[in-house]
Amino acid sequence: MGKHTSGSKMTAKMCGFALLFFSLLVLSGKFLPPTCYFQFSSFFLQRISQSFTLTDAITTRKIGVNYGRLGNNLPSAYQSIETLRSMRAGSVKLYDANPEILTLLARTNIHVSIMVTNDEIISIAANQTTANKWVEDNVLRYYPDTMIRTILVGNEVLSSSSDAAKQIWNHLVPAMRRIKISLRAQDIRNIKVGTPLAMDALQTTFPPSNGTFRPDISTSVMVPLLNFLNSSKSYFFIDVYPYFPWSADPINISLNFALLQSNIKYTDPGTGLVYTNLLDQMLDSVVFAMTKLGYPNVRLSIAETGWPNAGDFEEAGANIKNAATYNRNLVRKMAGSNPTGTPARPGALIPTFIFALYDENRKTGPGTERHWGLLHPNGTSMYQIDLTGKRASSDYEPLPPAHNNAPYKGKLWCIAAPGVNLTELERALTFACNQGNGTCDSLTPGKECYEPLSVAWHASYAFSSYWAKFRSQGANCYFNGLAQQTNRNPSELHGFK
Repeated sequence: MGKHTSGSKMTAKMCGFALLFFSLLVLSGKFLPPTCYFQFSSFFLQRISQSFTLTDAITTRKIGVNYGRLGNNLPSAYQSIETLRSMRAGSVKLYDANPEILTLLARTNIHVSIMVTNDEIISIAANQTTANKWVEDNVLRYYPDTMIRTILVGNEVLSSSSDAAKQIWNHLVPAMRRIKISLRAQDIRNIKVGTPLAMDALQTTFPPSNGTFRPDISTSVMVPLLNFLNSSKSYFFIDVYPYFPWSADPINISLNFALLQSNIKYTDPGTGLVYTNLLDQMLDSVVFAMTKLGYPNVRLSIAETGWPNAGDFEEAGANIKNAATYNRNLVRKMAGSNPTGTPARPGALIPTFIFALYDENRKTGPGTERHWGLLHPNGTSMYQIDLTGKRASSDYEPLPPAHNNAPYKGKLWCIAAPGVNLTELERALTFACNQGNGTCDSLTPGKECYEPLSVAWHASYAFSSYWAKFRSQGANCYFNGLAQQTNRNPSELHGFK
């Protein structure tokens, strides 16, 4: 999820994470929790936590990494696989089934997760021969030399509610079943089939014991999905990002609680379970949502998590210090010799993938979308991290100080980025001016901003005007990579007074 086959993290994740807003206000002491919650008996809690201290062939304490490729400046596939090996990543998750990468992963001892893309789901669900062909082309050609251990069918399929997306909803579990049938026909028993979902699959998440799936998918999609995962002993793959609920209110919410290093303790009034970090709260809300549908024992896997290392001016907390802190603490929690699990599932092993290997400059949306990488696009480390979890915190070099953990208060403009292609800039200028609402009225001949006749100046004015008018509707300062934010007035930047 990242945004490789679905919407951006900001749009796909914020919807679900906003449900945690009130939980974090509780932690800040600014909101009193409701007095009546569903009460769970000790027997019920025992059912949830039982059977999660055992493991199987694919469960591993080694941290995995999401290998996204939405960038035009990334290292080759060969260099990337060699880097993953040097980082001692236990597994890698792909957003497709790229032949070159799967070939390079042969005999590397890295567990591999491949993906059926969203646009392949309906055809696979409709025809077993199509499913067989997909498995033949994308699994049998490389297996077992390449240690494919997971096939993910789709990516955050339930995050979009368009008519076209809803058609995919109905075919999701049938496609998963057909893939599983194909694997069994080849006597392949050590590849799990699942699908990664975002937190917006939940209607409520706070307190964790109140976790409930959305009513539009609960019966029609989630029950069949959980039945499939339970019967096949697979995992519920969840994309979970504590950054988003924290960044929704960084003044009132404890940053350390989101970064897995808090002394705060929150007790769920429905269960008495004690939480010391936001990640555990989010994961257990999924556990209790599954339990309400009759599936308390489906195991969890974190398909994506991480923290942005940079972002736009107004994206508080997106910096290297926080990213390193979160991911280091995550690795220690999930890859330690004694896994802690979650309060509802103490001691459970939770296979985890960090998002992402690289910063990816072709991802659209706000600035954070392009800044989740453990590595720079040139392959150098963004910050030091030991994916085995064995390195002590004191052994790391000091991190650069964080200067944006509080909301940005100043003025912002959206301007043309330096050095971009002028032909592309003209197209973007035309797009911005054609959106109406008087976006470019001041650029017409005779008006105050018409001169000087410069594509960069006109584009900067148009971008800022468009952004100001449509920002509340989700517009961002990106324009296909042609724009950037600034806290200086564009007229000063271009030498115009």
